[in-house]
Amino acid sequence: MNENLILNLIKTHGLISRTDLARLSNLSPATVSNLTNDLLATDLVHEIGAGESRGGRRPVLLRINNQAGYVVGVKLMEQSITSALTDLDAQVLHHQVTHLSSLNEEQTSTGQRRVTPDELLPLLIQAIEETIAASSIKRQRVLGIGVGMAGLVDGHAGICRFSPFFDWQDADIAAPIAAHFDLPVYLENDVNTLTIAEKWFGYGHNVDHFIVVTVGRGIGAGIVVNGQIYRGLLGGAGEIGHITVFRDGPLCACGKRGCLEAVASDQAIVDQTKAALIDGAKSVLQDERPLTFEKIITAAEQGDGLAQQQIADAGEWLGIGIAALVNTLNPQMVVIGGEGVQAGNWRLEPMRKAIQAHTFRGLADQLEIVIEPSGDEAWARGAACVVLGELFKSPIHQQGEPHLMSMMG
Repeated sequence: MNENLILNLIKTHGLISRTDLARLSNLSPATVSNLTNDLLATDLVHEIGAGESRGGRRPVLLRINNQAGYVVGVKLMEQSITSALTDLDAQVLHHQVTHLSSLNEEQTSTGQRRVTPDELLPLLIQAIEETIAASSIKRQRVLGIGVGMAGLVDGHAGICRFSPFFDWQDADIAAPIAAHFDLPVYLENDVNTLTIAEKWFGYGHNVDHFIVVTVGRGIGAGIVVNGQIYRGLLGGAGEIGHITVFRDGPLCACGKRGCLEAVASDQAIVDQTKAALIDGAKSVLQDERPLTFEKIITAAEQGDGLAQQQIADAGEWLGIGIAALVNTLNPQMVVIGGEGVQAGNWRLEPMRKAIQAHTFRGLADQLEIVIEPSGDEAWARGAACVVLGELFKSPIHQQGEPHLMSMMG
C-alpha cells in the first residue's frame, strides 16, 4: 500500500521532504501530501524544521515519531529468556533476562530433561508482561512482539519446525502469545533477527549483499541478497553450523557427525579441551570443574598453550565454513557476531586467515569483515527489529502481515 511505501521511505531516510517522497515513490505531490497529512494526524509522523532550499521555499522535513508506539523483542534459549521493549527506532527502554534453571535442573534416567513448549510458553508470556510493566509504557501502546529462536522456523505459521537445542518439532509458538496479548507476534530464526537489525540500523544499512554469522552455543548465518533477506523454501537458509566439514567427526547436537558447529562452536571448544585433558594434555585447566568456555578464554589469556590451540583450531574451522558461504554468495560484507567473539584474536585471527586461504581467487578482494559482539540485549533488540520491519514494511519483510497504520487504528 502507498502508506507502507511512504512510511518506509521516511523511516529509511530519517529526515525527508514531501518533494523527495514524491520523487522517490513515483507518487504525485498531491497523493504524497494527503498521505503525510494522514500520518501527521495519527502522530506517527512529525514535521521537524526545514531543509535546504533548492531554489524556492525551504521544504518542511518529516520524520517518524519514535515514541508513537513500542514493540517487544524476545530471544528464546534453552537456559534463558531475554526480553526487551524498544521504541520505533529500536532504542531499548528496558530489557531483562529470565533464567530457566528450575526447569533445566530436573534429570531423568536418560539425562537432563528437555523443556516442553507447554512449560516454557507461560514463562515467556510472563517475561513479556514483566518487561512491559517495568518499562512504564502503557500496554495499549505496544504494537507487536517479535520472538527469535534457533532452529528451523516457519515465520508465516508462527511455528518452530525443529529446534535441536530444545528438541522441539512443530511447536506452535506465536499463536498462544498472540492470543494472550491480542497483538501480532512474529516468530523468526534468531540469526535472522540480528540480520534484520543489521539492515535497519547497523553496518548493513547501505549494503545489498551481506552475511551475518553468529558463533556461540551454536553457529548460524543470516543472508541478505539484493537487499532482501533470504530464508529459503522452508525458512532454513543459513544453517551454516550444520554444513559437514569433518567426515565422521564429533557428534553434533542435531544428531549428525562432523558439522561445523561440532568443531567450531563454543561448546565444541569445551568438548575438545575436555578430550585433550583426558588424553593427558598439560594445562592449567586440568583441575577445573566444571570446565566452561569462559574458563578456557581466561586460561588462553594467561598463556595456556592448550587453551590457545583449541580456540585457534575452532577459529580456523569457522573461517573454512565462512569461506564456503563467501564462495557461494559472493557478499560485500560478513558481520561476525555472537557471544563467541569474546574469545578475541585467539579465535578471530585464525578465522580471518582461513577465510583468505579458502576463498576463491578474487572474491575476498573487496570483502569487508566486521566484528560485532552480540550480547543478550542485542538479540532481544534484533527480535524487536523484526516487528519494526513488519510495521514499516521494510525491503526484507515477510509478506501478508498488517502494517503500522492499521495497527494504530
